[in-house]
Order: sequence, then structure tokens, then C-alpha cells
Amino acid sequence: MTSLKRSLEANPHASNIASKVFVRSTKSGKVQKITRELYLRQDIPCSSKMCTLCLRTAPRDASGNVASFVLSEKPAGTKRFPTGHYLVPDTNAFLNGMDLFEQKSGFYDVIVLQTVLEELRNRSLPMYNRLIGLTKSEDKRFYVFFNEFRLETYTVREKGESINDRNDRAVRTAVQWYSSHLQTASKHSGRAKACPAVVMLSDDKDNLRKAAKTNLSACSLKDYVSGLEHATHLLDMIIASQQGQESRSLAAEQLYPEYFSMSKMMTGIRAGTLHQGIFNVSPYNYLEGSVRVPAFGKSLLILGRENSNRAVQDDVVVVEILPKSQWKAPSTKIIEEEALNKNENADADEGEGESVVTELERRALQEEVKKTHGKNLEGRPQPTAKVVGIIRRNWRQYVGHIDSSSSSKVKQSRRQQTVFLIPMDKRVPKIRLRTRQVDELVGKRVLVTIDSWDQDSRYPVGHFVRSLGGLETKEAETEALLLEYDVQYRAFPKGVLDCLPQQGHGWRVPSDLSDHGWMGRQDFRNKLICSIDPVGCQDIDDALHARPLPNGNIEVGVHIADVSHFVKPNNAMDTEASLRGTTVYLVDKRIDMLPMLLGTDLCSLKPHVERYAFSTLWEITKDAEIVSSTFTKSVIRSREAFSYEQAQLRIDDQARTDELTQGMRALLMVSKKLRQKRMDAGALNLASPEVRVQTESETSDPVDVKTKELLDTNSLVEEFMLLANISVAGKIYKSFPQTALLRRHAPPPRTNFEELTSQLKVKKNLELRTESSKALADSLDRCVDPSVPFFNTLVRIMATRCMMSAEYFCSGTQSYPEFRHYGLASEIYTHFTSPIRRYADLVAHRQLAAAIGYEQIDASLHSKAKLEGICKNTNVRHRNAQMAGRASVEYYVGQALKARVIDEEGFVMKVFSNGFVVFVPRFGIEGVIRLTDLATPEPKSVFNAEEYVLEISGSVEARIELFQKVVVRISDVLEKATGKRKIKLELVK
Repeated sequence: MTSLKRSLEANPHASNIASKVFVRSTKSGKVQKITRELYLRQDIPCSSKMCTLCLRTAPRDASGNVASFVLSEKPAGTKRFPTGHYLVPDTNAFLNGMDLFEQKSGFYDVIVLQTVLEELRNRSLPMYNRLIGLTKSEDKRFYVFFNEFRLETYTVREKGESINDRNDRAVRTAVQWYSSHLQTASKHSGRAKACPAVVMLSDDKDNLRKAAKTNLSACSLKDYVSGLEHATHLLDMIIASQQGQESRSLAAEQLYPEYFSMSKMMTGIRAGTLHQGIFNVSPYNYLEGSVRVPAFGKSLLILGRENSNRAVQDDVVVVEILPKSQWKAPSTKIIEEEALNKNENADADEGEGESVVTELERRALQEEVKKTHGKNLEGRPQPTAKVVGIIRRNWRQYVGHIDSSSSSKVKQSRRQQTVFLIPMDKRVPKIRLRTRQVDELVGKRVLVTIDSWDQDSRYPVGHFVRSLGGLETKEAETEALLLEYDVQYRAFPKGVLDCLPQQGHGWRVPSDLSDHGWMGRQDFRNKLICSIDPVGCQDIDDALHARPLPNGNIEVGVHIADVSHFVKPNNAMDTEASLRGTTVYLVDKRIDMLPMLLGTDLCSLKPHVERYAFSTLWEITKDAEIVSSTFTKSVIRSREAFSYEQAQLRIDDQARTDELTQGMRALLMVSKKLRQKRMDAGALNLASPEVRVQTESETSDPVDVKTKELLDTNSLVEEFMLLANISVAGKIYKSFPQTALLRRHAPPPRTNFEELTSQLKVKKNLELRTESSKALADSLDRCVDPSVPFFNTLVRIMATRCMMSAEYFCSGTQSYPEFRHYGLASEIYTHFTSPIRRYADLVAHRQLAAAIGYEQIDASLHSKAKLEGICKNTNVRHRNAQMAGRASVEYYVGQALKARVIDEEGFVMKVFSNGFVVFVPRFGIEGVIRLTDLATPEPKSVFNAEEYVLEISGSVEARIELFQKVVVRISDVLEKATGKRKIKLELVK
């Protein structure tokens, strides 16, 4: 897009108007000219509290008030700027040092120019979002100055001037204006000697040279940071390419192939010769990746470093299919990077003699071919491919620990060293860092960012962000897993807390029925309502009731916390909730989506207090047929808050005949029939390894691990929540066919079940049918081994891993048949029943309120693009929350078993040519037992891939088969590769 700007008129009365002319080509190939007029102003304030001039002229709101100024009256000084200073970074400064600007030890009173903000948004949306977060922080004092609309700072692009040069000049113009303006303001207030400096930060040498030529205060990030108090710590946070360590000779060997150009990749994708997908690395073999693309039923295999070509886990890549002669079966060998690449020299010059594949890696792949026997490997090759380009890097901040073997053993004072960081996530390669803090960082959990991965570097290069604390300390490990799964765990900012009711915990439902809060609500306070939740639940989203009707049918009500009454669209609390997406449950803490005042008090359907609710009521026959359904806002007063165990005891106690207990029994009776109807329709009864960690109440230290026991009351609640979600989905889709927020579960490709189908046929002579969810459900029911009761559960756990993930979507983006939820065998589905902890449910509440005429829907929920953005973010947050919860359980199970040795029953879930995976039901854990773990030297083995059998001989004699019951010895060990305490399994028999 070309930008042409009209010059300012010489007439001062006309000089406050300028125009931009944009020339762009349309999809049809036509040229379109767009003219936009700019109204330049002189009342946009500098926002410095020392300036009284701007205070007089700044715009006022309807009440006559001026917005509070942001920049400190007395900003901090340094040796170079003793009278204080304001910072004006250019775009490169933010791109190269965003981690610096987020530090609490410095970088306050920052002027963010509109020019820079817009350029940053175009170049890096994640960086832009981080900067927006800083501008909202009252502590950091980041002020957005609209220099493109201020008459004195508006910069016209000159003939022949590049956009980049024009933007650099706009930054210098703004710095020049700020400097002279503050000098004038200082003289006006009689404080000329105390005028703070206005300092431009830039890593652009040409920009710095031109700033020096016009006597502006300007310096590079490195020079500025070097003059600060914590320079040693902060210098490590400047991105690697700016520290100069990546400059190499032109003759440096290119280890990886060059990427295709973007135009070549797009042309290839359209022609079908190239394919786009997300790069995934095998958790068992770091040299094997895969990419799922629509054109192939099976994932494309990416074998070896050269073919993966610098792709990192979750990157969006473009791949080219290799010749059919190079197609191979998935790996049958466990290959771990730490075992092959120990004691590498991080300081080695990548361009001199370093090869992309080490000799040990090449040998490991060759040995796999020699060790593996079985005709089916030849008969089951998968297409292989190589990465030819990256569409989008999904690099994030990574947590790991410094490889002590890569650091110098000699104390180095503060000399910069190159070391390797080993990420906690084994799917991510080692990251090369340069740091002056090696001695302090060894033995710590460290947060880093990847900056680049060039062709001549075997590993990616990154920079240090901060230390989280010592390895194995509870605080550091918990923060590490929150960062690993991108959980938003910061304290709620003041703007969010300002949205809470002023009465705080004293808020009550109005006693006056004519109050505005009662408008459109039904009074259900006389209904015998109760809640059933896990022990200790404080954020009670849902409650239920049932009562007999005169015609013999049953009225059933599901009452959901009316969160949308308190969280209004597009305010600060709503924005924060949409960003977080969900509440995250860890073993020892809960990271809330909403402030605690709402989540555990005002919205929570606690017993014996009146609460606003959104109610769904059905008339249901005793055969669980739905006669009618209604939706209404309401006021309820729950009678009891039961745990699942308490509710089960209450129902089973035949001495209890009160109305509440009778209602609970009616709910249980109907729920069993509803469940049977779902199963008959093809709903799946899958399984996942779930355990509960018991912790000491005061310290949260783990004391024991128990398998979760599911009671009839668990199913009772589940069935009515499913019914409510299905009913609401139908209602909001009818009212908003293009913009209803729904949830779908796509049927898995048949190829996903090929391996499990083969395993069951070969080992148990059982048939797994996958042509429909009903066929799958029925065949799973038949997968039993009378001698091993747990076998059916094991198969269901393995089947669950073959499934696609359920996802939120906007109804206008899919055809109706694609709405189906495969696992629940439901044509349409949404999430409505947990608005305290899921943002998707809050959106469904707003849509349902509009559908029943309670209130107008917010305009943002009419936007398909807006809803698609909500769905995309919420899908990611939901998945991350699940993984963070599992990682927390894994960590605490390890801590609970610390210094203990237990023999326990397990089952073989997967067999490799050099090891096998065992699942231990009691603790819900699985672990790899390698041949090298069995004896030293490693025993001999023969792997029969066709029969899923590993014959071990020599120093240890054993025959390992898939699904085999084994006894393993469980202990704990500090895993060198990740620095995490892991469960170690040893084969007993």
C-alpha cells in the first residue's frame, strides 16, 4: 500500500487539516484510491505532571474534568541524565527490548508515540499487546502520545522518502517537540534548571546519527542499560542479535536449507504441491516430527533435523512431500536429545565445523533400522515431508534450566558466557544464551525467549528474561508451569477491580421487588434448590431442583450463576475475563477468571443466601421425555451445598423423606434415564487417568494420592448440565443463526484408530469399529478381558487419545451437520453452565438473555469476526488450562512419592524397540522404562513390531507385550534433561 500525503497549507487557518491518500489494489485487480482527512490539533497534552501549559488547554469531559496526567513530575535520573528523564523508544527499541520495559527495576515514564504503536502492531501483534498492557499499568506510567494528530508533531512524508525513514523522522520530531515544550513549561513554572531530559531510545544507527546531528538526547538500548543500576542483569535481556553475538563471517557454513519465499509458498499451497500445517514433535523421539494436513489421511512425518529445518513445536509450517521411495513408518525407538548430545560446547562457533546432525544421532537412527523386524513396517509407510518455510512462528517464553556442563567451570566475574538452556518441554530444542549471570543461574528455573534461528546455527538463539527461583522449590515450579502453559496469573489490575460492586461483600439482592434488579426475573426463592460439587468448592456455578407436577410429570430446574449481571460487555473486567478465558485449577491453588469477590461470593450460588441466577426449567416425564422447556432470569435461595459424597449419602439414607431429598432422588432417577438415552444414541463413555492429591491443609504439601471415585451423584449433575447446554444451544442458534457461540466435537479420522485397532486385533482378537460413534461405543463395551478388569478402562484411555479435541466455534462458520458433538452424540451443543469459570458460558448467557427478550445483545456479539476471535482464544486457554492442571498433578504426585519406594501394578501401553511405556492406575501416571534402565551394559533385544513384543536377553531375560500386566517399582528421581522431579519406574516382574 502506497501512502501519499498532502502538504500543509501556508495559511495558518487552514494548517490544521491534512489528508492521506492511500492507493491499493482490490481482489479484482482494480486500483482504488482512498482519501482520509486528518484534523490536526494543538490541545493533545504532553501528559507530564510538571506541565501547567497543557493542563489549561487539554480537552475536558462532559463534567469539565481533564484526564489525569500520566508522566511523573519528577522522573528518575541517571548518571547521564541527573535531572530526570522521559523515554521515547522507537519501534526497534520495543521489538528488541520488550522484556526490559516490563521490568519493575526501571523503565518508567515512557512516551509511546502513535507512530511507534501503529508500526509495532503491523510488525508484531504479540509485542503490540504486551505494550498495550504496559500502557494500562498505572505503576509503569506509559503514556500514548498521538503525535500524528498534534499539529507540531505531524510529519509529512517527503518525496522519495521510505515509510521507515518517515517514521524515524516522526519520532525525532516528537522528541524535539517534547524537549522544547518541557523547557518552555519549566521556565513558565520557574524550574528551568530541573527540566527533565527527553531521551530517544533506538537500535537504528542511522536514526541515532541523525538525532545526534540535531542535538537530541538519544542512545541505543545497550548504552542506556549500561548506565543503570542493575545493568548486569538487564543487559542479558536485550535480544541476542542486538548483542552482536550472531555476527558471523560470510563464509560460515549453512547448516540448514534456505526457506522458500512467501510468494513461492503461497503459490505451491494453491497448486497443491506444498502443504500447510502445525509442526508437532514426538514426545518419545525428538528427531521425529509430524504435520497433519487435509490432503492426507495420515500425518506427514518429518524425520531428522535437516528435514525439520529449524521448525519449533507449534510453528505453522509449509512442507513439501518427499518421493514415495523415502516414505517410512513412524519411529519405534525412544530417542532423547539429552542422551545423545551431552556436554556440547555452547560457545562453539556454529559456522565452523558444526554439523546439523551429530554422529550419535545418525547412528541412533541407523540402529533403529537394524533392530526393528516385522513385515508390517514395510506395509505401513507414511508419507514423509520436509519443512520448506515458516508461515508463523509460535515462539513463546520458555522455562528451563542452564545446562551446567555447558558453562565454564572457572569463576568468570561478569564476563559474558554462552550456555545452553534445556527447556522443560522436551519437544523444544536446546536454546543458546549469552549471559553474565551464569554462576547465579545454574540450579535455577529460568525464563527465556527465542530471538532467532539462522541457517548457520544448529540451535536457536535466545535471551534471558528472569529467574523464577531454585529448581524443585514449590513456588518456582508452580510459576514455571503457569508460564509454560501461558496462564494469565497476574493480580487483577485496578481497572478491573473498579468494575466490582461498590458494596463489596455487603452486596445483597434488593428486598424491594420493584427494584430495577428484579425486572424480568422470576422469584424462585421458594423452590427447594441445592448444589452438588466437589469437596471444598467455593465458586458454585450451578444448582438444581426437582418437584412433582399434578399431571405426574416432573419439573426440573437447572439454575446457573447470573454472572452477566455483574460483568458488562466491553468493560475492563469483561476484557480481562475474555483474555483469561477460563479459571485454571491447580492442586494447591486456583487462578480465577473473575475476581474472587464475584467468583466465590456474589455470583456463587452459596446456600441460605439469595442470588441472581439464569434458570432453565423443563417439564419431563418419568421416562425422561422432554415435554417443554423455558428459560428465565431468576432469584434463588439454595437450601444446601452438598459435596458429591454428602449428596450420595443423603439420597441413599432411606430414613430421609423430606421434600429436598425426594427431589434429589427424582433427579437421580431421571438422570439415569437421560444417560441411557445418550448411550443408546451413540454417546461415548471414555476414560482419562484422574487422581486426587491430598495435601496438608496449612502448607499444601502433598501427603497422599488417591484415584478419583465417581458416584451416581457425579453422573446426576453431569446429565442435567449436558441437558441445559443442549437446550440453550438450540435456543441461541434459533435466535442467532450466524453468531451463536457453540461447541463441536469433530469425528476422528479413521486413520487415528488404525494403530489401536491393529493392537486389539493382534493381542486380544477384539474388533474396534469406528464408522460411527455408536459403533465405537458398542465395540468399546465389548473390549473386555475377564481376567483383567482394568483392561476395558485402559482401552478407553487409549481410545480417548485417538480423538479430536472439542472446540468452540461461531455458528456462521460451519454448516449445520458440522455442529455435531461426536462424543456426546448431540446435534448441537454449547457451554452455558459454568460462567464463573468459563468465558464461553458468559457469552452464551448474553446471547440467551437477548434470545428471551430480557435485554438487547451487545453489538460486538453480532460480529462474526469478533466471535471467531473469542472462540480462538478460548480454545487455546481451555486446552492450556487442562494441561497446566495435569502438570500440577504430575508435580505433586512426584512430591508425594518423594523418598518413597513402592511396588505397584501397571500395564504396558506402548512398546518400542529399546523400551516400553507402563501405565500405573493407582497414581494415574505413565513412565518409560528403557533397556538402559534394566541393566548395564544395555541388554540385547529383538523387537517384533507386528506382534508388539519386545524380547530382552543377555544380562536380563524378559518378554514384554502390549497390554501385559507388570509389577513396577516406583521411586522419584530428578530428571537431568528437564530439571523436574519425575516418577521413575523399574521393572520388577
